[in-house]
Amino acid sequence: MARPKSRFVCQSCAESFLRWEGQCPACGQWNSLVETVVRDPSRTDRHGSHAAHSPSSAAVGLAAIADGDAPRIRSGVAEFDRVLGGGLVLGSVVLVGGEPGIGKSTLLLQAAASLTHSPDGDVRVLYATGEESPGQVRLRAARLDLLAGSSGDGVRVLAEHDVNRIADVARNERPGLVIVDSIQTATVAELDGAAGSVGQVREATLRLMDLAKGDGIAVILVGHVTKDGTIAGPKTLEHLVDAVISLEGERFAALRVLRATKNRFGSTDEVGVFEMVETGLREVADPARAFLTDARESAPGSVISPTLEGSRPLLVEVQALVSPTSYGNPSRRASGLDPNRLNLLIAVLGRRAGIALGSHDVYANLAGGLSVAEPAIDLPLALALASSARDRPVPSSTIAIGEVGLLGELRSVVGLERRLREAARLGFDVAIIPASVGDALGPIEGLALKKAGTIREAIEIALPDRSLPRGDGVPAMLG
Repeated sequence: MARPKSRFVCQSCAESFLRWEGQCPACGQWNSLVETVVRDPSRTDRHGSHAAHSPSSAAVGLAAIADGDAPRIRSGVAEFDRVLGGGLVLGSVVLVGGEPGIGKSTLLLQAAASLTHSPDGDVRVLYATGEESPGQVRLRAARLDLLAGSSGDGVRVLAEHDVNRIADVARNERPGLVIVDSIQTATVAELDGAAGSVGQVREATLRLMDLAKGDGIAVILVGHVTKDGTIAGPKTLEHLVDAVISLEGERFAALRVLRATKNRFGSTDEVGVFEMVETGLREVADPARAFLTDARESAPGSVISPTLEGSRPLLVEVQALVSPTSYGNPSRRASGLDPNRLNLLIAVLGRRAGIALGSHDVYANLAGGLSVAEPAIDLPLALALASSARDRPVPSSTIAIGEVGLLGELRSVVGLERRLREAARLGFDVAIIPASVGDALGPIEGLALKKAGTIREAIEIALPDRSLPRGDGVPAMLG
């Protein structure tokens, strides 16, 4: 009997090698090679290879394909449907990722229950879980008040991790949607390797793709994330599925943001906003003001800015704290913001605006648990730093938006008019914007536009009193 062969397979890129190495030569990941037994293909039964049991298909002319071959079903959870492009496409495979405890299972169980009385007709759902028992799923459903009505019978729970068994049950019961929680616990019995390994995750996904495409059943896969925030498993997983959506937010904050990083059937420019309450995730009625406090008071180090999440403007509060350091090396901390942009703006303020922060600790935060990486947040962050350094507040009715260059110049950003109109709708009076927009931007009703060409000019507008440094370049409050 031939001795089984083994290879060392990278859990990140799926490349295999004859011997173990500390760093994967292909992708550079450390400690990612795991020894895996490789079976002889000639000894594998018909379930051992995805290609062996994939149904054959005939080529069809592009013009001959009937329109509407991929109908959508709306779940009734408007924010969830919005991110998917208008609802779930039958026959699609969607990957949902997020940090542990962020609410992935809660959201999908609520969507499953809502689908049983969907606006497009009642849909049966098969919820296959490899992480919980049926009793645990029922407890969560009871907490979410989902046991009554059609959802009590329309959502079928299957405690199973074997993909072949899940597919068999789905083909027998013919649900409209199959939820697999999670793909890292799903296994293919004919393959060697532990659950969550590269081979198991890839083959399990391919089997579930066969189920979706061949039987016209929508499939949602729940994916774990690594400590770096990326979905665990090979990158191939994200390439195979039709859509990748992630649920983000601070675990101990109430607000959650659902966004798509890939969507073959819709735009990736949409986001959904939810609030975690005792009875589950609740859609936010007015997402634009969701990240603002009801009572806004002017305070040093606080500036409001309209950021653009996809096609949806959201107003956020940028906070900064500047304090003389007690140590040799000043501390720099950013939460919800790019720390590299923070360091860049500190340098620009010192060089172009005369606000030297080299001997000060600097802390920056985006209130509400949202993370923003777009350059439009540069100007409000710079103004928040200047406001904290001066210990003078920017008026609470003022917003700021714009990118800051290394020369201290202000640059326009995409979707400026849409952001400003949303700010005007929410009652803001003044907007500090880059002068580079010129005459391309017309007047905004109810909003006074203050144009600045440089960061120094923007500070003069936002902090008119004592805004200019003394000749030595040291802020007046620090002199």
